[in-house]
Amino acid sequence: MKLWGGRFTTAESKLMEDFNSSLSFDKTLYKQDIAGSLAHVKMLFKCGILSSDEETLIIQGLEQILSKIEDGSLAINGNYEDIHSFIEAKLTDILGTIGKKLHTARSRNDQVAVDMRLYAKEKAVDIILETEALINVLKELSIKNDGVIMPGYTHMQRAQVITLKHHLSAYISMFKRDIKRLRNAIEILNENPLGCCALAGTTYDIDRAFTAKELGFSKPVDNFLDGVSDRDYLIELLSAFSIIMMHLSRLSEELIIWSTKEFGFIQISDEFATGSSIMPQKKNPDAAELIRGKTGRVYGALVSLLTTMKALPLAYNKDMQEDKEPFFDAVSTIQASLKIMAEMLKSLKINSSKMKEAVKMGFLNATEVADYLVLKGMPFRDAHGLVGSIVLYCEDKSKAIEDLSLNELNQFSHYFDESIYEYIEYQNSLDKGIKKEMK
Repeated sequence: MKLWGGRFTTAESKLMEDFNSSLSFDKTLYKQDIAGSLAHVKMLFKCGILSSDEETLIIQGLEQILSKIEDGSLAINGNYEDIHSFIEAKLTDILGTIGKKLHTARSRNDQVAVDMRLYAKEKAVDIILETEALINVLKELSIKNDGVIMPGYTHMQRAQVITLKHHLSAYISMFKRDIKRLRNAIEILNENPLGCCALAGTTYDIDRAFTAKELGFSKPVDNFLDGVSDRDYLIELLSAFSIIMMHLSRLSEELIIWSTKEFGFIQISDEFATGSSIMPQKKNPDAAELIRGKTGRVYGALVSLLTTMKALPLAYNKDMQEDKEPFFDAVSTIQASLKIMAEMLKSLKINSSKMKEAVKMGFLNATEVADYLVLKGMPFRDAHGLVGSIVLYCEDKSKAIEDLSLNELNQFSHYFDESIYEYIEYQNSLDKGIKKEMK
């Protein structure tokens, strides 16, 4: 069924028909399309454009179609251009001529715009909830391993002693920012484009505020042209999704590194790993690797839509049909990645002894030694150089700084006395450092 064609004298090419059709993917929007139509029909009755009987019949017909789609008795397929024409055709099959009145004072341009805004808002809320669930898992893992110390890194070199809790809290902060970005995007997109029609509204006396309220939008859009041609909200959400995936990828990278024999900080559960087809000893962190790999897929969706929109004149252009598949794919990818990461973290085993060993052999109290010397009166630059010499000595002797005798330390400076050992003890370093930050 075509919703157009009166001015055409030649049938559409089958090749063009297939190329043009979006039903195979925009059927995802059937709930949103029906929700938008229900609000539109109620508004048409309120404004005296439809009779009470017509409103009742169309609402019943739309609800019947929704019910049949959801119980599986009505499959979304066939020779239809899009989900809008599919639903309108099925409504006309049920109601006859009355069904054709559904599209009064509406264009597919504002129809698809409202569908996508409803879908985007719903999925953004879902992703907020899934991100919050991941934050809770990170908090639980932190509490479970409270007191576990580990090296903190810069340049992938051991730098200072920290706690595993502090390290995981960094990711909690990242994901909290992600939630703020999503909430901000929802607030911005939460405007109703229904009533913009093709690009310049309608001569019917409609009530855009009514449909906005019915559909849960904060207000109607300010400009009709912008209302049908705006895809900023999808770009903004894809940007937020990309940042979330970047954070997931960074965490995945660390889990991959930490699970190697070279580090041995963690064990990833067999549930989230695979083996080698040739090397029986292998245990590959595939869940983390897939999240890391799928990050580029979400980035691709963002770049794809930015590229689609970058040179489009106002208002609607068919190019904009290309917003859906990348966005739908990005949504499913990020939701799967958040869920997999949460479950993988729940089953993680922490090797606290390996983490502590890495702290001890990483000279992670060297900065505290320098601070100690400064407090004793030595200029910091001199202290920095002197402690570098101590580290070289320790490497040569295969000793940790705290294992040096006072006589050995006095070879470097007379500032050292017995108080050095308490000052550079790892727990004291933590008490003076990140524990203050966390108060």
